[in-house]
Amino acid sequence: MRVVVAGCCHGELDKLYETLALAERRGAGPIDLLLCCGDFQAVRNEADLRCMAVPPKYRHMQTFYRYYSGEKKAPVLTIFIGGNHEASNHLQELPYGGWVAPNIYYLGLAGVVKYRGVRIGGISGIFKSHDYRKGHFECPPYNSATIRSIYHVRNIEVYKLKQLKQPMDIFLSHDWPRSIYHYGNKKQLLKTKSFFRQEVENNTLGSPAASELLEHLKPTYWFSAHLHVKFAALMKHQVKDKEQTAKTTKFLALDKCLPHRDFLQVIEIEHDPAAPDYLEYDVEWLTVLRATNDLTNMTAHLWNMPENNGLHTRWDYSATEEAMKEVLEKLNHDLRVPCNFSITAACYDPSKPQTQTQLIHRISPQTTEFCAQLGITDINVRLQQAKEEPRLCGEYEEQDDVASNDSGGDVSEYTTDTSALSSVNPDEIMLDEEEEVDEDSIISAHSDMTTPSVELFDQASDLSASFSDVRILPGSMVVSSDDTLDSPVGRDGNPDKAVDSGDRKDLTQLPSKRLSDEHEPEQRKKIKRRNQAIYAAVDDDDTA
Repeated sequence: MRVVVAGCCHGELDKLYETLALAERRGAGPIDLLLCCGDFQAVRNEADLRCMAVPPKYRHMQTFYRYYSGEKKAPVLTIFIGGNHEASNHLQELPYGGWVAPNIYYLGLAGVVKYRGVRIGGISGIFKSHDYRKGHFECPPYNSATIRSIYHVRNIEVYKLKQLKQPMDIFLSHDWPRSIYHYGNKKQLLKTKSFFRQEVENNTLGSPAASELLEHLKPTYWFSAHLHVKFAALMKHQVKDKEQTAKTTKFLALDKCLPHRDFLQVIEIEHDPAAPDYLEYDVEWLTVLRATNDLTNMTAHLWNMPENNGLHTRWDYSATEEAMKEVLEKLNHDLRVPCNFSITAACYDPSKPQTQTQLIHRISPQTTEFCAQLGITDINVRLQQAKEEPRLCGEYEEQDDVASNDSGGDVSEYTTDTSALSSVNPDEIMLDEEEEVDEDSIISAHSDMTTPSVELFDQASDLSASFSDVRILPGSMVVSSDDTLDSPVGRDGNPDKAVDSGDRKDLTQLPSKRLSDEHEPEQRKKIKRRNQAIYAAVDDDDTA
């Protein structure tokens, strides 16, 4: 099965699908599935734009609304997770996943599905320690704090995913698992992104929660985005029993959707030829959702997941054979994900701008149907019921901003949180000048990932070389050479110059390819301005 993986989409659906079509025509062959690793930006209208955590001047409608309205249809099944720059009110309607447009499926806060027998899981958002142990208390209209906390990963999602026992083929996260950079060409990474050096050397770059999931799930592939750089790694997992065969995970992070950037990758994935060619629910995941339903929390209070410490009557919520049979019976043994997309909000009309569109907390018919069928709680229904108690919805313990006094100490079970990068990434979006910066610097005691051997490093380099170069872009994305002046690779005036990495082949050695000879100055200037204005600065907390 031919799968395409994309990094940060940033709402550029037209350009993304154009690039897929060109990849097919250039010899890759038909694409079966597109996976997007966050910052998808499923913006339907002006109200959705106001729920996206970027400064107002960076809020652009882009092209998703055309797919939402039915004007266009995604040419290939698209599955995505949420990042930290999303239309959060739209995605909040689908906490357990669902269709945001025909043929475009959101995995939810966390989720697992199957396509052609390939098991695909994912977790949305990014890690921040001070919100990690809170419930999902946010709801529209968001304030200056909740518009950011809404996309912060919570311990309940990680806990649910850690109940899974069956093998995982593909897993998606927006931010990288912490320590994964030790399993690839770290030297080349720091040559490209020198401002990551401090966090890499301190082993504090990335998400400790994602690292924990990586160690537990041990998927065949793990794909991420967020840091706007292409990076491959190969992690060989430790085994408890010497007779067991050690599993390996092929990790790949991709860039954002811009010209001459490695934002797309074609990969051949083994699949079951006898499996159906439509999207299916995963019965083990549904069983875990049902089992953990009583753990649902819609408050901003800190809480811990049950564990075997003598304080909880139950701590194992993994799926038993009997429980999975019950779920199958509830679904009438039909795991097919219904094509039940419905429009829940007015769609943007370029001829009739609605800058004052009212922001409404909506209940999605898809979520209502899913929860009723499975017998679980619709988080949004509970939130609406709790609106008479303000502290349960929208209030943030009298915080005026995300910056919080509870960003350290015992707020998270992780002893460090540097998802707020202390270094300045000139390739990111700046939200404002008052962003939180966690000052913890102790390496997480919950991760036993160690620095790999030289042999493993060499294997990772081979893996990086094995990924084909698909930096092919439609003519509409051609830019001038000035756009690459700030690129670490292009400071010598040649943005596509190969970086010397010894005997190892590296993806950056392959030249990017223009697909059009149309070099209109006006086009170049327009995209140049967008590249520099939108993607030039850093947000110390929630990088794009």
